Amino acid sequence: MASTIQVRVDDDLKAKSDALFKDLGTDTTTAIRMFLTQALAVNGFPFEIKRANPYAALTERELLEKLEKSREHAAHGMYKDAAEVSRDMRAKYGF
Repeated sequence: MASTIQVRVDDDLKAKSDALFKDLGTDTTTAIRMFLTQALAVNGFPFEIKRANPYAALTERELLEKLEKSREHAAHGMYKDAAEVSRDMRAKYGF
């Protein structure tokens, strides 16, 4: 028995993805089926999901200002040792 999944997407997204999958030798329905199969195989999303880079929207000047502020903090002892950061990350995220 087969089930149907209906998804509403923007017309432009549909057209572009249809063209992409056709160019790859498949169709959107098969690509979605492949996505679902891989999600089950890896027990999660079959690709990395992360937030956008918060620094990507900064101008060069803004980035340099942040860097200078970071240097000032370091000069005043306002920093964490890399080993301490690693310990914190392992404890928080189970690394």
